[in-house]
Amino acid sequence: MPSGPELKEDITRFCKERGADLVGFAPVERWDEDGIVPPAFRPRALFPQARTVIVISMAMPLPVVETTPSALHKELYDTTNRQLDDLAVALTRHLNRLGRASYPFTRDTYTSMRALRENNRAAFGHVPAAKYAGLGTIGMNQCILTPGFGPRVRFVSVLTAAEIPPDPMQSRELCIRCGLCAECCPKSAITPREDRVIGDYDKTACLEMHEELVKRRVYPCGICTKVCPVGKDRLLYRSKGIRKKYREERETLAANPDAPEYGSWTHVRKYGTPRKSREKGKDQL
Repeated sequence: MPSGPELKEDITRFCKERGADLVGFAPVERWDEDGIVPPAFRPRALFPQARTVIVISMAMPLPVVETTPSALHKELYDTTNRQLDDLAVALTRHLNRLGRASYPFTRDTYTSMRALRENNRAAFGHVPAAKYAGLGTIGMNQCILTPGFGPRVRFVSVLTAAEIPPDPMQSRELCIRCGLCAECCPKSAITPREDRVIGDYDKTACLEMHEELVKRRVYPCGICTKVCPVGKDRLLYRSKGIRKKYREERETLAANPDAPEYGSWTHVRKYGTPRKSREKGKDQL
């Protein structure tokens, strides 16, 4: 039966072979040491046997995220979520077969907009888990920023009784505090702060945007992940230095919906959703 570094290698291989882009390992003590997450939301409160949290991530390709809100972006989001959930459950079964009791926690874990209205919080947070597992740092937009993909990633976590060598946390802050996420947010839900990197976040305003997009079947918003300049994926897609394009998108398209510089994005938005839905959403880009 593998243990220690051998088990870590086995888990990483298992996840990467099934499509994971990132895999990180966090000892449960990091939640207690940091003290930010309330006790009821920490791993051992949910699963007393937990010794390690395995955080698994898949990337959202930048050119598709840039089309948000669109049917294509929604399909990418849903597909990535399904793949992550399947992987978390598969890894849990794999570890259980190895005699390592494990507990999967899927990505969003809410059933409806009404549920979020009543209690806009998840039972377990993948954002702090990803931070403690060394996958990234928390940016102004309150999302995890990763070196490879910025915030254009999705996460699931597996709590396990196995003691696995931890990954070091990111020592360098990845957010450059450019403020683009706050500036481009269609609901002004992010407010920069002088005293810290993480901005103030209006969850209700963000939820209102999500509710609107759910009605149009082009959720989620994702603007704050789209415009973030952090991530090596921008080199892959030759998408560096386009902050001005992001800043001017809403105003330019309001004046000219067929502006050629945004043609690759607006073309995708025109298809897969009813015309009335598209017209309703023009002022929210």
